[in-house]
Amino acid sequence: MMNTVFDPLDQKYRSQRFPLYARGGMVNCSSPQAAAAGLEVLRSGGNAIDAAVAAAAALTVTEPTANGLGSDAFALVWSEKEQQLFGLNSSGPAPRLADADRILREGLDRDGKMPTHGWVPVTVPGAPGAWTALTARFGRRSLAQNLAPAVRYAREGYPCAPNLAQSWEEALSSYRRRLSGSCFDAWFRTFAADGHAPAAGDIIRLPDHADSLEEIGETNAESFYRGRLAKRMDEESRRYGGYLRFDDLAAFHPQWVIPLRVNYRGYEVCEIPPNGQGIVALMALNILKEFEFTEKDSDLTCHRQIEAIKIAFADAFEYVTDPSNMRLDCHDLLRPEYGAARAREIGDMAKVYSAAVPPKSGTVYLCCADGEGNMVSYIQSNYMGFGSGIVVDGTGIALQNRGADFSLDPKAANVLRPGKRSYHTIIPGFLMRDGMPVGPFGVMGAYMQPQGHVQVVTNYIDFHLNPQQALDAPRWQWMRDGSVTLESRFEPELARALRRRGHRVSVDLSTPSFGRGQMIVRLPNGVLVGGTESRTDSNIALF
Repeated sequence: MMNTVFDPLDQKYRSQRFPLYARGGMVNCSSPQAAAAGLEVLRSGGNAIDAAVAAAAALTVTEPTANGLGSDAFALVWSEKEQQLFGLNSSGPAPRLADADRILREGLDRDGKMPTHGWVPVTVPGAPGAWTALTARFGRRSLAQNLAPAVRYAREGYPCAPNLAQSWEEALSSYRRRLSGSCFDAWFRTFAADGHAPAAGDIIRLPDHADSLEEIGETNAESFYRGRLAKRMDEESRRYGGYLRFDDLAAFHPQWVIPLRVNYRGYEVCEIPPNGQGIVALMALNILKEFEFTEKDSDLTCHRQIEAIKIAFADAFEYVTDPSNMRLDCHDLLRPEYGAARAREIGDMAKVYSAAVPPKSGTVYLCCADGEGNMVSYIQSNYMGFGSGIVVDGTGIALQNRGADFSLDPKAANVLRPGKRSYHTIIPGFLMRDGMPVGPFGVMGAYMQPQGHVQVVTNYIDFHLNPQQALDAPRWQWMRDGSVTLESRFEPELARALRRRGHRVSVDLSTPSFGRGQMIVRLPNGVLVGGTESRTDSNIALF
């Protein structure tokens, strides 16, 4: 019998799911069709990387409310052959014509802030570049083969899932109120052609999207960045006064990066380095390892976790941006002595924290594993729901609004500059131990993501919850206005106890706002254990 750190039958928290076990491979994501696409590729001779690309492409079709062909992407890949963890940053920069002074001068800002919709917050999309880079470096199949299931879903149709229907309806209702102008017409034609959002069970077809996916696959994304599709994006941007140009797309290439790591109670927690916010989770864990936790749902445990996240965000909002523009080495923020020093700032009561100076020296998520030992943690996003509200007419390309996270304050680390990458909310996570992979994990949801990472990691490591329960456990969320929201599944006494510690606490009945995640753990005997979020239309495909 194999001993595990968790009890697979432990159902402390209400859930519709138990953890699932597999030997030959596992694809774990927020859409059953996307999971099936990954499994189809695995069964056809592909590996975990091929499956991740297939699932990611399918998600642009089956969950367009969160990502699309105009998304950015990040990945952490364990290569069993090379016995190494690789990081991929496929987030695109601001167009070369985009500049904070220009936006303010032309009156395109909203009260001194970046607009959230339209062409102004559009940055260079990175997702198709990520699919190409991952397939070329680690895959066994061609990009066209990996994208074939997504093309089929887009062209032949798929049934709408319940949570997808709800998100679609909410987005449509919001867009009707907020979006005006002919630049948004293509979005309404693409995603609400009959004036309505699809209901659960309705068949969804995206024919333009299918054609673009096919073209991306056949050209290894060259059409998207340096060919016909790039020219179409340039034409539409010029037509509506946007900044994106063909040259911006042609200059883009994903970057292979060295993952950041923090040792947390014998495990290595791994994240992509900035411009992503994975460092927030690592900074918080670097603080929390100074405390011992024995009771998960106590007010003292939650209080310390919340305070650690507040400290981590204070530093991140001060320093994190495109690494070429950061004022310090991000590794300085993760030094053990810095974590210990910041831990000493945490007392019994809630406080407001400022950034300190360290010593020198949201989205769709998916994870995949195969029977050979390869594992992938992958995330891509249009940022705010459907993104900018821009669809390039006749292509199905829905463009992200990642540029909305830039600052227009010239003194801010994350100020908008031409060719600069913004502070990025989407982050894949990965656990290792003794130099070997434990498995990928992730939680979607903008600034909830590092908070979700911290809670999933501590649930698994400190409280020995199985992957499914580590995801299903009720969550808290620190908001940027300083308040804390709790899921309704927490006991009321916890909310009252946190209030006594000085936190402004409210209860939120909307479970998707607390993130949607997946996790795969590989046991010492090679068996894969998967958990998938009960807060969304998740699915695990395995064999």
